[in-house]
Amino acid sequence: MTAITDERILHSSPLRKLLSRPELGSVVGAAAVFLFFALAADSFLKASSLSTVLYASSTIGIMAVPVALLMIGGEFDLSAGVMVTSSALISSMFSFQMTANVWVGVGVSLLATLAVGAFNGFMLTRTKLPSFIITLGTFLMLTGMNLGFTKLISGTVSTKTIADMEGFPGAHDVFASTLTLGGVNVKITILWWFALVALASWILLRTRAGNWIFAVGGNEDAARAVGVPVARTKIGLYMGVAFGAWISGQHLLFSYDVVQSGEGVGNELIYIIAAVIGGCLITGGYGSAVGSAVGAFIFGMTSKGIVFAEWNPDWFKFFLGAMLLLATLLNAWVRKRAEAAK
Repeated sequence: MTAITDERILHSSPLRKLLSRPELGSVVGAAAVFLFFALAADSFLKASSLSTVLYASSTIGIMAVPVALLMIGGEFDLSAGVMVTSSALISSMFSFQMTANVWVGVGVSLLATLAVGAFNGFMLTRTKLPSFIITLGTFLMLTGMNLGFTKLISGTVSTKTIADMEGFPGAHDVFASTLTLGGVNVKITILWWFALVALASWILLRTRAGNWIFAVGGNEDAARAVGVPVARTKIGLYMGVAFGAWISGQHLLFSYDVVQSGEGVGNELIYIIAAVIGGCLITGGYGSAVGSAVGAFIFGMTSKGIVFAEWNPDWFKFFLGAMLLLATLLNAWVRKRAEAAK
């Protein structure tokens, strides 16, 4: 009898499946960074230190997850960083000016932030302009509006305090509280982060929408030809980024009570870096939500590990860049090895 050689029906070994995972390289990179700082900083392995690392990772990871999904869909969002600040400003200023329960401001902020995401997606699909141009325009508009409206309404570059307003304690508990687990203080943003990773992974791997995301990122024209709703998928992805910005914005507001209108500029690059380190291809069609979480964890370990190691802060950006570059190179090397093993 002739041996069966059709690769579609050949059994794939667990090792081969593991090597094909997009986040494998980032996991290897994360292990290397973790080991490095475990040896370089005596306090790095303390429970309180790891909690601090996870918190720093979560503030990046909450946005890195939807940004990763958007990149898998073949697009970018350069307005993601300032959108976080816009969300916080809208919530704060609406609550203060209308003397309303802060939850009203939170709700208005959600609607307004989702509208910005829908605008980005609508403009992209209608004009056919590159997402770089569309979201760069949104970035500039939001940056100007954040400063302009804050100074117009508050008279300064920051919002007024809303800590004494009705509903603030409850909103603080939801978006900025600290839980005690096993004697260790854990920020609630870590739970938000884990929940978003789980939700995004389920969408990508278990739903038809996940297939659409991979399809439009891999080949938009081919996806459209087989009936994938390309425009609806991309608008939904941009609204997903907006939802992440809303969560991050509310955390920013209820953590510090006031918001500086100039915050957030440049953070969009951090979110993209975390997604790329996590295995997302810039060209789209490849990546995972778990990978983006690992990328954010690498960033958190690097930024806080430098502090725990008590290195000269003048070298902070150098070591940060070196660790990120190392992780990315390891990611690329493991991916090549995985492709060679197929």
